[in-house]
Amino acid sequence: MTESSPSSPVRVVVAKPGLDGHDRGAKVVARALRDAGMEVVYTGLHQTPEQIVEAAIQEDADVVGLSVLSGAHMTLFAKVVSLLKARDAADIVVFGGGIIPEDDIPELEKLGVAKVFTPGATTTDIVAWVRANVDPDR
Repeated sequence: MTESSPSSPVRVVVAKPGLDGHDRGAKVVARALRDAGMEVVYTGLHQTPEQIVEAAIQEDADVVGLSVLSGAHMTLFAKVVSLLKARDAADIVVFGGGIIPEDDIPELEKLGVAKVFTPGATTTDIVAWVRANVDPDR
């Protein structure tokens, strides 16, 4: 199979930026994406935006999924999007999830976060969204 094959799997980096130490949700999402046939790298806890962007570039990711429960989503998500742009990798789609107030979602979207999933989103919804919005042959 060539890299330009229409059946190339989506490559996903799932990351927990910042000091938030709760990663059960991120692991559940990572497993659901993997079980759906995507190639998934979970970076682990306490990642800096710089580490996440470096992992996304090195792994040739199509998409980065960020999980934040600490309330630092505005700063951390914005920094990841900004660093991807600075590294000429703005084609990597960024989505996020966690404890994120509804009022912050439009601002995150303006910053370049393609989608925000809040508590109650199902893994089926997340997998379907990634499949519909991420092109592995970009």
